[in-house]
Amino acid sequence: MNEKVIRVVAALIRDADGRVLLVRKRGTSAFMQPGGKHDAGESDISALSREVVEELGCCVDQRTARAVGVFECAAANEPGFTVRAAVYAVDIIGAVNPRAEIEQFVWVDPKDFPDFSLAPLTRDHVLPLARAEA
Repeated sequence: MNEKVIRVVAALIRDADGRVLLVRKRGTSAFMQPGGKHDAGESDISALSREVVEELGCCVDQRTARAVGVFECAAANEPGFTVRAAVYAVDIIGAVNPRAEIEQFVWVDPKDFPDFSLAPLTRDHVLPLARAEA
């Protein structure tokens, strides 16, 4: 069972209007939180900070990192796998400039469910949480 669980860290990033940042990786259809897998020995915040720089070209303000929960759900892009995501609310420093595997990013109002494909983690956990905190 363990080989079927993908452990990741994910960012809940909001703008001044309370909208949530979602990204879509190249070759996929579902939008999700920025983030990814840990490198060996990395803490959650170190991994999240590295992933945000790699994916978005901006920096996590580590002083703002706040754990919001660990969630499990179906992986968006790996059929038959489960994602176990440690989600952190963070502020970013600098402009969002998609890089690496990121094809597209959007800011969504968590109170208005978007009409495009969402990863299960985003749809079932992160956006409802963001709605409740709005």
